[in-house]
Amino acid sequence: MIEAAKRIRTVAIVGNPNAGKTTLFNALTGSHQKVGNYPGVTVERVSGTLKLDGESASCIDIPGLYSLSAVSEDERVAVDAIQGAVEGDSKPDLLVCVLDASNLERNLFLYSQIAELGIPTVVALTMMDRLERKRLSLDRKRLAEMLDVDVVSVVGHKEKGIAELKDAISRNIEQPRIPKLAVGLSEDVESKVESLRERLARIGEDIGLVDLVQMLRESDSAVERYAKDFPEIETEFSDAAEAVRSSESPAEITTQARYAWSNHVATQVVTKPAGPSKRSLSDRIDAILINRVWGFAIFMVVMYLVFQSIYSFAAPLMDGIEWCFAQLGSWISPKLAFSPTLQSLVVEGLIGGVGGMLVFLPQILILFFFIAVLEGTGYLARAAFMMDRLLGWCGLNGRAFIPLLSSFACAIPGIMAARVMPDAKARLATILVAPLMSCSARLPVYLLLIGVFVEPKYGAVWAGIALFAMHMVGLVIAIPIVWILNRKMLRGKRLPFLLELPPYQWPKPKDVWLAMYFRGKVFVKTAGTIIVLMSVLIWAASYFPRSDAAANETKFRTGWIEQGMPDAGKEFEAAMSQFVDEQQLEGSYLGRFGRFLEPAFVPAGFDWRITTSILSAFPAREVVIPSLGIIFSLGAEVDQESPSLQTKLKEATWPDGRPLITIWTAFALMVFFALCCQCNATLAAIKRETNSWKWPVFVFFYMTGLAYIAAVIINQAGLMIGGG
Repeated sequence: MIEAAKRIRTVAIVGNPNAGKTTLFNALTGSHQKVGNYPGVTVERVSGTLKLDGESASCIDIPGLYSLSAVSEDERVAVDAIQGAVEGDSKPDLLVCVLDASNLERNLFLYSQIAELGIPTVVALTMMDRLERKRLSLDRKRLAEMLDVDVVSVVGHKEKGIAELKDAISRNIEQPRIPKLAVGLSEDVESKVESLRERLARIGEDIGLVDLVQMLRESDSAVERYAKDFPEIETEFSDAAEAVRSSESPAEITTQARYAWSNHVATQVVTKPAGPSKRSLSDRIDAILINRVWGFAIFMVVMYLVFQSIYSFAAPLMDGIEWCFAQLGSWISPKLAFSPTLQSLVVEGLIGGVGGMLVFLPQILILFFFIAVLEGTGYLARAAFMMDRLLGWCGLNGRAFIPLLSSFACAIPGIMAARVMPDAKARLATILVAPLMSCSARLPVYLLLIGVFVEPKYGAVWAGIALFAMHMVGLVIAIPIVWILNRKMLRGKRLPFLLELPPYQWPKPKDVWLAMYFRGKVFVKTAGTIIVLMSVLIWAASYFPRSDAAANETKFRTGWIEQGMPDAGKEFEAAMSQFVDEQQLEGSYLGRFGRFLEPAFVPAGFDWRITTSILSAFPAREVVIPSLGIIFSLGAEVDQESPSLQTKLKEATWPDGRPLITIWTAFALMVFFALCCQCNATLAAIKRETNSWKWPVFVFFYMTGLAYIAAVIINQAGLMIGGG
């Protein structure tokens, strides 16, 4: 008995989508939450600690569902979690069923199924303010009598009713109260089935009412075999089976009878005002916001503001993070001067890796701020409804627009944003093409090459068109890729796009904050670990083996003196340091690998220098410009606007004297960067969201293949045309 008292109880929050379930969960658990995936699937598992009188309980936020007849992956996991069929999770000790008072009849359909599971249940009644705005009233006492459970009215974001709900939870944990509800069964049939359930419980078989009714309709079921093995239950089994088989069909019980019962209960407890009902404010706003013309125009404005905010507001924060880590590296570097290898590992590998991971955090937080706000107001559902008209033909869900749009700023928050999609097939398809959107990290490459090879020759107008084209090429390619994926690779039928349009309301500040906090926390703990590890591996590949720095300095000094330059002074020291860095990179494993791959990339117009810069950009695409600076003996401090780097690229040649980069090579390189996925942070995010290494490996190879083929075609076309 002592052991049982110490066991951590489990409370599960269940209910329809948009019933206020998450707001209630946040009010009950606060920041004491954990976010992860259910074992073996990509469905998110959100749990927290619920503080009760004198003890704590584990609280689980079950994915929203309308029925226990699961269709999507989210619904299947939700049903398994409720029934205790999830690996590593026990059956809940108590269910808190959240009912939206303003949509009581629809919510009661799910409750009618929940009540038949034989699990102690408490009802949390939400959206009472919405009910009152409709000039309706609800008799809570009468509802509690009809449902045969405790019913508590709550306003989660205002903490109203939370203390009363916790009292009800504690009371029902200590003295379990299982609802007595059998929809579609007569009193005589219900009595016989309950008698059989009690007899089964005595032999250690606890079967829910709905499951037991279903078994009694089947021949050679587990219950029938129990009756043969245990003669003491044979009489109860025969009586119950005969009564059930002569009653209504299971389909009638789960549909018509449930809706009839839900309507009856709602009619009994909700009082409607006399006179005609008025058109709601939500309906009047929807007439504009989901209009085919005005709605789409407003949607484009809203999405532009979201995208521009992610792109612009994050920039100073990202610059600040980079500056802080640069300062940290500068401060630590002299203290590790006794060991150059340790110094480079800590400063360039670890500090650079952590900084390169955290630099994405502002974009992630800003994106999920807007997602939480748009979802909290009810607009997100409307936007998804409109976009489904445009995206549905190729197999994407209407909710895919948020991940794809945000991927233009950064693919990582875009991939994480795919969690707003309940359809597992459409969610995976969206994740697999999100990296094709041209993220902001590709922009420096575009600006450098367009500024050197397009604008001087063709003018600012064509430079702008070229920049726009580079941002659109990934989107143009993504649509047929999704079409192919959905028909050739991804299993399962696309789910119908069913979406409830919630009424408009102000977003809850606590919900917005917790959404940002936990999304950022998940990124740092999971994807961040892989990003830092990959950064260290790339550092090692570029640092080893060590070249003879003294020999390189002597070689440089000799060439410098032969040019009649003084072998002293700041200019000499800086130039020599750049030369040594160039020789080190060229002789490193990374540089050698670049030379090894050069023959494969020659058809695309890339020599070992360009190939090595592509390889070095794997931790993050932003690294490609500093890598080019090192390779061309300019140092890592250059950027896309550095005249010295622009001049070097113009003057670079192949061994036979041909220009290294022509206008066609420049476009081949830009398209390669637009389509290639050499960003390990993105691959880490895909691993995190799909719970498998299979999909990031697939994304890397299919995008790299696309990028290579496109670059070869562009460069070879240029050679045939003879453009320069």
